[in-house]
Amino acid sequence: MSVDLMQEEVRSHRRTYLAMLISSILSLGASLVLSIDAITLAKNSSSKLFCDINSVVSCGKVASSWQSNLLGFPNSFLGLICEPVVITLAVAGLGRTRFPNWLLKTALAIYFVGLSFALWLLSQSFFVIKAFCPWCLVVTISTVTVFSTMLRVNLLENTFNFAREKYAKVAEFLDKGRDYVVVTAIYSAMILAIIIKYGKYFLPQLG
Repeated sequence: MSVDLMQEEVRSHRRTYLAMLISSILSLGASLVLSIDAITLAKNSSSKLFCDINSVVSCGKVASSWQSNLLGFPNSFLGLICEPVVITLAVAGLGRTRFPNWLLKTALAIYFVGLSFALWLLSQSFFVIKAFCPWCLVVTISTVTVFSTMLRVNLLENTFNFAREKYAKVAEFLDKGRDYVVVTAIYSAMILAIIIKYGKYFLPQLG
């Protein structure tokens, strides 16, 4: 591999790990706020939270649902446990640490479970709880970002052992930034759906 290609590979990895780091920090921060809110509601169920704007845009309504305590404790506690691990992984990656394939694939698999859980909670918020929690949205968007960066690292490192021809196509896909287009489309769809469903409840408040 030429020096130029090696430098480009390092820059690509660093951009990916930086996005992973920023997203995991945001998710950790949102999880901390949600955890504090959960403790506040546990002490006094009638407490009004900062983001309780109305009956629909209400973190309290979401936090009080059984979906937010699926494992018997606030889901946000999982973020407090998992995100520091992701932050450590991202920082190590920025330091040009080369991880074994099994570790990268394991992290991806575990975070896929987290992504599925986050999307399920978002769907529950939309169709069952019928309330919008801004902090939960931060966690969901951050989870999408972290998963996409983990997937990108796995693909760049070819942890799935693609044949040379197939890996070349994958590398070209990533090199052209088409994965960013996919992720941006996911963000846009989520935000558009929230604006359509809940916009009338919180946009007037911004004025």
